[in-house]
Amino acid sequence: MSERGSTPALEVRELNVYYGRSHALQGVDLRLDHGVLSVVGRNGMGKTTLCKAIMGLVPVASGDISFGGQSLVGKTPAEIARLGIGYVPQGRRLWPSLTVDEHLALVAKKGGAWSVERIYSTFPRLAERKSNGGGQLSGGEQQMLAIARALLLNPKLLVMDEPTEGLAPVIVQQVEDMLIRLGQEGEIEVLVIEQNIGVACEVAENVGIMVNGQINRIMESGVLSADRDLQQAMLGVGRHAHDETPDTTINDERPHESHHSEVTRVYLSNPTTPTRWSRAVPVRVIEGSARTITQDRREATTPSAMLQKPRGGGAVLVCGTLDTKGEELRFIRDILKERGQAVKLVDLSTSGKPSGAEVPPHAVAGFHPRGSSGVFTGDRGTAVAGMTLAFERWMQTQSDVAGVIGAGGSGGTALVAPGFRSLPVGVPKMLISTVASGQTEQYVGPSDITMMYSVADVQGLNSITRKVLANGAHALAGMVQGRREALPQEGDKPAVGLTMFGVTTPCVQMVTKELEANFDCLVFHATGTGGRSMEKLMDSGMLSAIVDLTTTEVCDMVAGGFFAADDDRFGASIRSGLPFIGSCGALDMVNFHAPDTVPEKYRGRNLYEHNPQITLMRTSVEENIQMGHWIGERLNQMTGPVRFFLPEGGVSLLDAPGQQFWDPEADAALFKALEETVRQSSARQLVRVPHNINDPEFADQVVQTFRSFHSAARRKSAGE
Repeated sequence: MSERGSTPALEVRELNVYYGRSHALQGVDLRLDHGVLSVVGRNGMGKTTLCKAIMGLVPVASGDISFGGQSLVGKTPAEIARLGIGYVPQGRRLWPSLTVDEHLALVAKKGGAWSVERIYSTFPRLAERKSNGGGQLSGGEQQMLAIARALLLNPKLLVMDEPTEGLAPVIVQQVEDMLIRLGQEGEIEVLVIEQNIGVACEVAENVGIMVNGQINRIMESGVLSADRDLQQAMLGVGRHAHDETPDTTINDERPHESHHSEVTRVYLSNPTTPTRWSRAVPVRVIEGSARTITQDRREATTPSAMLQKPRGGGAVLVCGTLDTKGEELRFIRDILKERGQAVKLVDLSTSGKPSGAEVPPHAVAGFHPRGSSGVFTGDRGTAVAGMTLAFERWMQTQSDVAGVIGAGGSGGTALVAPGFRSLPVGVPKMLISTVASGQTEQYVGPSDITMMYSVADVQGLNSITRKVLANGAHALAGMVQGRREALPQEGDKPAVGLTMFGVTTPCVQMVTKELEANFDCLVFHATGTGGRSMEKLMDSGMLSAIVDLTTTEVCDMVAGGFFAADDDRFGASIRSGLPFIGSCGALDMVNFHAPDTVPEKYRGRNLYEHNPQITLMRTSVEENIQMGHWIGERLNQMTGPVRFFLPEGGVSLLDAPGQQFWDPEADAALFKALEETVRQSSARQLVRVPHNINDPEFADQVVQTFRSFHSAARRKSAGE
């Protein structure tokens, strides 16, 4: 949980609660700064009592509970709710005679981020059942309504007690997705009490484990999810549904039948002796308390896993506005179905017309930060912009996409392109567009979108559009099928991304030569898009390391060159927490095209004609200071080990004694700004090297540092 400020959203300190002589909570300490925190534990450990204590439903014997720095102890449940805490109790607690609409009307507030309309967009099933009474709803629908009721209070903190208890897996998935979205959007902090380990680990970065009325420990959810022994010891769980270890207790004489798909593994929710305040539990209660386990999507749905598992098992998504391109999109869909592909239509229309798509507009619009009200505004411009954002966010939650395809003009292309770009590299992406023969960087960006020029406008089916749309559909079908059939290559080496420019080529070639025996070295041309492509692969889990020796894109960002980085440069390394190795490669130059493209204000500067189409400008002392501060702040945000090399003999082939860009004063200003900005420690270090970046001695030091960071990976690769 990253801290938003110095005051935590929720803090529990030395909390003690008794039921008569039974000491239910025994000095509980818990802190939620920001986002989602899960608490897990066996039955009878005090989890529900903790929720009730927070909400003022049970008396506190000693200790304190604070919300945003304000103590809650001694306040009534109504006062606590008015402070901004919503509660989803175990058991739902709905009125059987009130309809869904009436439940929501009781708590709806005007002007809040959560409205009844947004609730219905988030939970379409509730919209369908709005006239049904609480007693007529299924268990999953009741849980949706209980959550919706709490959200309509527009709370600052949401306390949820066993939100997935007794729900069907498909409903569990919906609740889980909603919790993940709440954490990502940052509107509400959430405390989740769960016994479903998969859900608890998926929705939160950290998980508290409750044992005998105490928080025994708080640990990273990924660590808990992977440690089956700890789960058994602390939580008493049996073998999980995602544990594919063969069950050796099965003894069946049938030699030709596989048991793998038939064996049902049981998750025991409470296989422990009673606690000291427990009473005998009837068998029917034990049977009714059984929990299901949700597969941990940290392995199943992260982009890297999607690219490594048997590929493309999901559906192809045909995306666009059915109200204007319905005939063309259905034509594409029918061809894909003829090719044996599972297909879903995703309708991104904003007109409000009825949709027969598998994914209707309101299902996508609900992913807008303001819900469907942020999309269906009545104004075409803001509606399309809202749907573009909602579709991108919706696409980021889709974990099993075989491929995507869209067709349209400039507006339709701009609508779907951000969502397509959000998918991992390797997932087939096809865009048939009227703008595909022009400048496409704004649509493709750092992704692997394939764009096909439509020749004629995408407006109705005719002799031209039938051919082009069919070609696009068949091409996507081939890519999807090829991806399914492609098997991971045994002995694949971990991939490393390296940045290079012409003036840092000798350095990168020397480093690559030393690493290529154990690593798959992917070199990216530092042209703005090149750096973004490398970082997208890191975000997609396809790179195990980055050697970012050529950071020249920052020059163009600062001085207005043509190969500029965006403000997320180095972001993938910040997010990954992996070791980072970088340097100042080519920070001596700003890139323009032909000489007449150099801005007038720079005409008196030190210019170098690299070729007839590329003109380079030497960076000034002031620009180097600005770059040093900016890069330094980005390095400070990295949580993994950092080594950033400062080549005192020059940062490129042109920045060397006797060369046109040799400027020791400018380089010194860069290095000083970096050293003033970077908070150096044993993990984060700037390393001065008395050589030019292209000298063998410099490359040797980079290689030695890389090997010290990644020696374990090399040994593992060699062992395999």
